[in-house]
Amino acid sequence: MSDRALAVERAGALTTVQDQGRAGHAHLGVPRSGALDAPAAALANRLVGNAEAAAVLETTLNGCSLRPCSGIVVAVTGAPCPVTVDGRPVAWGAPVRVPGGALLDVGPARAGVRSYVAVSGGVAVEPVLGSRSTDLLSGLGPAPLTNGTVLPLGCPRDPHARVDVVPQPAPPTELVLRVTPGPRADWFTSAAVRTLTSRAYEVSPASNRIGLRTRGPALERARTGELPSEGMVLGAVQVPPDGRPVVFLADHPTTGGYPVIAVVRAADLPAAAQAVPGTPVRFVPVRRR
Repeated sequence: MSDRALAVERAGALTTVQDQGRAGHAHLGVPRSGALDAPAAALANRLVGNAEAAAVLETTLNGCSLRPCSGIVVAVTGAPCPVTVDGRPVAWGAPVRVPGGALLDVGPARAGVRSYVAVSGGVAVEPVLGSRSTDLLSGLGPAPLTNGTVLPLGCPRDPHARVDVVPQPAPPTELVLRVTPGPRADWFTSAAVRTLTSRAYEVSPASNRIGLRTRGPALERARTGELPSEGMVLGAVQVPPDGRPVVFLADHPTTGGYPVIAVVRAADLPAAAQAVPGTPVRFVPVRRR
């Protein structure tokens, strides 16, 4: 085994390899995937001297534990969490040196959902269709991490950032999603459209990397019947038969048969990645650009 490797001691609830995703393959039925909180992943890479496109680890809720075979520099961003090296507290949101053989522990999120672990050199698993991202829907890319997984690492590129800490947005206490009308808004009553943009929703525990599910008032259709499957985009607000909106995230299907009432601005989606179940959600109408 190369000394440029990382052994997984504790995989956590769901830890996956993610980068900027595999754009350009939707016509083949392949989602983009990639880090849900892309700004947090990019920041972690900058802190350790990687290119922003380098692959990182995305943890979910309870973190992970890792043991490098040789000395590395790491940075943890995204959801704030305790970080230790061999039991000694170290900085979150800053570059940290981890000796070879030491145990890096990324603890449970204190707020938010997903933390990002960047390692100098990047996670160098084999790319699939130009990306190292795990896609939970299609099964492309490396499988979610399990205890005992060994991840190859690339060679460090540049010196890491010389900072003590960097500002990062806090996980949302209220998720505000700006929306424009979707291609099937006419499938809903005018009252349903008003409900979407005036009533309170909250994040459902059933949310995942495919979509942010909501709980709240059901949206009434103006038309019955089935809609033939059609293309879906990142941020599409699809309404299944129960009437509760679902916001499509990075691993969303590329086609779907439920009507799309609205589309969320891409800039608002990273906050959705950090919204814990129960977080209030407001859909705010804005004009098309």
